[in-house]
Amino acid sequence: MKNIVMAISGPSGVGKGTIVDEILKRREDIAESVSCTTRLPRAGEADGREYFFISKEEFLRRIDEGDFLEYDEHFGNYYGTPKSFVEKTLEEKSVILEIDVVGALNAKKAFPDCLLIFVAPPSVEELKKRLVGRASESEEEIERRLSRLEYELAQGEKYDYVVVNDELEKAVQEICDLIDLAKSRE
Repeated sequence: MKNIVMAISGPSGVGKGTIVDEILKRREDIAESVSCTTRLPRAGEADGREYFFISKEEFLRRIDEGDFLEYDEHFGNYYGTPKSFVEKTLEEKSVILEIDVVGALNAKKAFPDCLLIFVAPPSVEELKKRLVGRASESEEEIERRLSRLEYELAQGEKYDYVVVNDELEKAVQEICDLIDLAKSRE
């Protein structure tokens, strides 16, 4: 099977990170891309594991140098995927990108065969519950994230597949099956 690039996107709190973690536990043929960000680390995050945490100045310099496969400004912070990291990793394994909808569509431009999977919540109410439950954002931040929800959900139609994360195991298995299908295509 060939190595592929795949992008997993969806609204904040939908469970993208949990799904990607589960896929990586099961699949030795897939590596997660580590993005750069200018935001501060959350509790338990480590530089080089969840993100490369860099200054805004360094991020802007790297944009000028063409170092990002895609990048975007989101809630006052920059996020971007280092192009060289993805290309080097593809030599050995498939690469999974956990990125927002704008980033995923940009990744598809750079890698036309990029598999785009949109993770949708079972309901808006459940998504709100998940955002509040993770207790990593203020009430104001949660409202900002929810204000993007309609836009983000509408982007799902631009993806190859939409997977509803109503039951984690089912969503993970569905995405693994989609990955195998994409990897088997010539």
